[in-house]
Amino acid sequence: MNKTYKLKLADRELLLEIRDLAEQANGSVFVRYGDTLVLATAVMAKEEKPDQGFFPLTVEYEERYYAAGKIKGARYIRREGKPSDEAVCNARLIDRAIRPLFPENLKKEVQVVITILSFDGQNEPDILGLIAASLALSISDIPWQGPIAALRSGGNKDQLILNPTYEEKEKSQIDIVFSALDRDGLIINMIEGKFDQAEESLILRAWQSLKQDLQKIIDLQKKIAKELGKEKITVNVSESDANLDKKIRDFLNGKLEQVIFQKKKDERTKGMDQLKKSLLDFIKEEYPEKSNYALSVLDKEIDAILHENAVKKGERPDGRKIEELRDISFEAGLLPRTHGSGLFCRGETKALSILTLGAPGDQQLVEGMEISGKKRFMHHYNFPPYSVGETRPMRGPGRREIGHGMLVEKALLPIIPPVEQFPYTIRIVTEILSSNGSTSMASVTASSLALMDAGVPILNPATGISLGLMSEKNNIDNYKILTDIQGPEDHYGDMDFKVAGTKNGITALQMDVKIPGITEKIFKESLERGKEVREKILNGLEKVLDKPRPELSPFAPRIIVFKINPEKIREVIGPGGKIINEIIAECGVSIDIEDTGEIFITAEKEEAGKKALEWIKNITHEVKIGEIFQGRVKRIIPIGAFVEILPGQEGLVHISQLAPWRVNKVEDIVKIGETVPVKVISIDEQGRINLSLKEARQNHG
Repeated sequence: MNKTYKLKLADRELLLEIRDLAEQANGSVFVRYGDTLVLATAVMAKEEKPDQGFFPLTVEYEERYYAAGKIKGARYIRREGKPSDEAVCNARLIDRAIRPLFPENLKKEVQVVITILSFDGQNEPDILGLIAASLALSISDIPWQGPIAALRSGGNKDQLILNPTYEEKEKSQIDIVFSALDRDGLIINMIEGKFDQAEESLILRAWQSLKQDLQKIIDLQKKIAKELGKEKITVNVSESDANLDKKIRDFLNGKLEQVIFQKKKDERTKGMDQLKKSLLDFIKEEYPEKSNYALSVLDKEIDAILHENAVKKGERPDGRKIEELRDISFEAGLLPRTHGSGLFCRGETKALSILTLGAPGDQQLVEGMEISGKKRFMHHYNFPPYSVGETRPMRGPGRREIGHGMLVEKALLPIIPPVEQFPYTIRIVTEILSSNGSTSMASVTASSLALMDAGVPILNPATGISLGLMSEKNNIDNYKILTDIQGPEDHYGDMDFKVAGTKNGITALQMDVKIPGITEKIFKESLERGKEVREKILNGLEKVLDKPRPELSPFAPRIIVFKINPEKIREVIGPGGKIINEIIAECGVSIDIEDTGEIFITAEKEEAGKKALEWIKNITHEVKIGEIFQGRVKRIIPIGAFVEILPGQEGLVHISQLAPWRVNKVEDIVKIGETVPVKVISIDEQGRINLSLKEARQNHG
């Protein structure tokens, strides 16, 4: 079978192709846009995993160097290694969009693999991967409640651009991806965006501008699924035990709400552990094999209580009002030897961010399928097990850590000063000390404090907040938006809406849901609520530190920037790097040279930087007629002496210019190694310098 479907989007064709190439997968699709082509496959395991407490879905986003015509990877391996941070984030983006649409009782493992087969450098493969995953699932026999569509919006308030190219993205104020599905009208089920301090109204306009094309993509997928789709496998529904259900509910009556509605997380956790143990002890004599079933009933009861209390009564587990922010506090400069540090606490969530300044040469080299270049600003996020009171092996960063770190990096990048103003490489590491909801947004605030504490001249401080949603089952129009969600509201809630920004606008936005999606009305209200809370947090932050410190930390390196004639670069470097390595070793500095002739000297001590600067200035000094130097005699020949006036630059003092009288022998006036004053009297067409000792001495009186 080989069938191709086409749709026009932004003057380019979107091609959806069904071919029996990956025929052993449950579903497979090729999607092409421009010359970017992706393959999506969906496979479901044959056997169930009944005892897992979560749906076993994995999404892999496979970048291939060949797709971009590149041979990369480690020198002695030359193949793809672990996924890049961008690939991890793209896998998470697709996962967040498709996960809510699988049946709740599906226990078979599902794996979706997106492979980038061709990349044209213009059209991004992430949204193609999401569309391809949706169609692969839709035409497969895997139970799934799609299809969904995804599109990107770029541009600015004057012009919004559908699916901008890379060049157009570089000039855009906004870059946002929306995923949507049709439920008697479009609803939003995933958002990922970064912005240059954009207003809420512009982001809402971006969504509205995409709706018509999103609907077209959904309709086309429905048509393809109707024509080519396989019959869906029936999901085994666990039979309920009415008698046991009643006994469990009677046992929990009055106890469960008392445990859930406690302000302190540790008290709530201890109470819940004790209640679970009591419940299992209660049923084990009569129903010894129903432990997992009893816990699933408990879980559903918790979910129902949280939703009902929030929607009908406006009550939350810790007693806060629906729009109430937890207690917040700020601290800057709490670590003595780091270049900058900031602590932000919101309830039991506590984030400590530490900033380090480095030389331009400390930039991260990025080598991937899509992106090759350097990063001068990095944010890394650590989530140690002690932050949630647990023990587990501590290995490298997982997908969650990478995703959260990248989200915070997006949120902060618009406030980082340009390299022309602040040439340092900047790395921030956030350590989550205690977690009870929205650690990524707490990291934005802590990082802003660290930047200002370090004296980085940021444009404006940024902060963020996570909003949640509790809605009535089967009635999305009856809902409550929750400000500053914590543990149970995050776990059982319907939405996690993370929004970060400054007082001037939004810098990052990320949303995922556990229900099929949210309406435009909920989206608009969430943007408005996020702005209110953001301003409140920033007002508190500015009372602690209202602007960057005027001086860098005494422990931070100093960078001296100056420019030389690009033709002089090779003289500074020297043969085989001899000269520059000598300067670095002698002065104890690092030196970075750009092709433009711009030189960056980074030194731990200011004196060392000045010494290296003087050295390079001497090397690159363009000698002018009339200048007088104290030079060292390097060589003597019968007709005169060669004198080094600057490092690597010599001139000839002719025998007639040694003294105001006739000199018979050069050695009568100067000796090798002697330092003498000399004056530049001429420079010939070949750049050879002629010097005079007698005129220099006359000038000295």
